[in-house]
Amino acid sequence: MEAVILLSGGLDSTTCLSIAVEEHGLQPEMIQPLSIHYGQKHNVELMAAEEVASYFGTQPLRTVVLPSDLFRTNESSLTGSREMPHETYQELMSGDGPSPTYVPFRNSNLLSAATSLALVIGASSVYFGAHAEDAHNWAYPDCTPEFIGAMANAIYVGSYHQVRLVTPVEWMMKRDIVKKGMALKTPYEITHSCYEGKRPACGKCPTCVERLEAFRANGLEDPIPYDVEGEVVGI
Repeated sequence: MEAVILLSGGLDSTTCLSIAVEEHGLQPEMIQPLSIHYGQKHNVELMAAEEVASYFGTQPLRTVVLPSDLFRTNESSLTGSREMPHETYQELMSGDGPSPTYVPFRNSNLLSAATSLALVIGASSVYFGAHAEDAHNWAYPDCTPEFIGAMANAIYVGSYHQVRLVTPVEWMMKRDIVKKGMALKTPYEITHSCYEGKRPACGKCPTCVERLEAFRANGLEDPIPYDVEGEVVGI
């Protein structure tokens, strides 16, 4: 096995998979996609991850269930009772401190699970889709270069130098990720990124707004449908 890819079924992780296959030359059948259920309020992205894995012809998607008590906090709108903000990423990132959609120390747990699986199946790398927009103003501290560098070292040392962390979109903004993904013919039409877990996507939560703006910045229309005030728009 060549790699474990943390695959949420969203835009960023699917682009990472596309980069791994189309640019890094990994054979799809030697890639193990991994989704994590950590107590998020919906499983729509996990369903999308299965579609993405099937499209690329990777190993069947594996899903690991982590104890939800580790992540259940009312301070996060993804796992607790906090209301989902209807703001742009720019608005969220303009403040200091964690975003209301931040799940405390989540990514360290996801990366630890992925690394353990990599060691079990003999994979030499773990792919992770953190990007520059998430890191801005430390809105998501577990997406920052400081965190990624520390985890990369921990993974390499803790795996006895057998596993490396790969972060292909770490320095990209969302619009850059879309541009890269489109060039690689990434199947964005089967991805899903809505924090509300709705199908069609809500079009109002931060990740929906960010995704829509990223496609517009490239002069494109997002290929997934959105429910905007009761009216389905898009393809």
